[in-house]
Amino acid sequence: MMKASESFSIHGRNLLNKVSELIEEGNATKITITDSHGKEIMSFPASIGVLGALIAPVLAAVGAAAALLGDCVITVEKNMQEADYDEADHMN
Repeated sequence: MMKASESFSIHGRNLLNKVSELIEEGNATKITITDSHGKEIMSFPASIGVLGALIAPVLAAVGAAAALLGDCVITVEKNMQEADYDEADHMN
């Protein structure tokens, strides 16, 4: 299994919705949020979404960060099957 990452530039007010969406997709292993200057604000394993009760405090922290941030970047690490990885290479 290969790891790949994808980044999204997003405004703080949309941060919570995007993080929730990424967790619901279920294929992300880690989510990192950085500010517009590249400073890491928070990082957490996305697999905690499977354990519903554990996600609430993380989403509360993301919501608090969203209130303070302007533009930010979400980087998502995903596990990919080798065939998916090859397809992603051909798209670039």
